[in-house]
Parts: sequence; C-alpha cells; structure tokens
Amino acid sequence: MALKNKLAISDLISECHRVAKSKGWWDSERNDGELIALMHSELSEALEALRNHAGREALAEELADCCIRIFDYCGSRQIDLENALLKKIEYNKTRPYRHGKKF
Repeated sequence: MALKNKLAISDLISECHRVAKSKGWWDSERNDGELIALMHSELSEALEALRNHAGREALAEELADCCIRIFDYCGSRQIDLENALLKKIEYNKTRPYRHGKKF
C-alpha cells in the first residue's frame, strides 16, 4: 500500500499492523503490558529529544514511532481507535475549562 498524505486513522492502523506482521513482530502472540510499555518508551524518547534539544524533526520521529506502536496494537486487537477518537473529541468539547482541574 502506497501511503498518501490524507488517510483515515483506520487506514493507518491497517498499514502499521500489516507492516509489523510482515517484519515478524506478530509471529507469536504478544503481551498487552509489554506492548503498552513499548508505546510509553517512545514517549520517553520524545521527552529525551526535547531535553537534548534535538529539534522538531527528532521529536516528530519519536511521536510518529509512538503512533505506529499504538496503531499496530489497535490493529492486532481490532480496536476502533478512529471512532473512539471522534467520540472523545466531541465529549471533550462539552467539558469545562481545563476540565475543572488545576493542572
């Protein structure tokens, strides 16, 4: 699948999972906790990119890695992330300023 500039989230999920499977990451069942920890590790790498003043490109790459891991996970577990995102965005529009929180 050749990637285009505008794809639906569901398309990105399918593509990320397809690529991960083709590279052997799904030859056996994977643990949910490990997969979520790997998502978290990509965010930690994004934080390190900021701390090291690595620049926007390095930060974007780490954030993309996190999205790829999330999309792969959703593809493996048939999680409808696209619908969940749209529902959550609409819900957040109804919440109070800063969701009523101090931070």
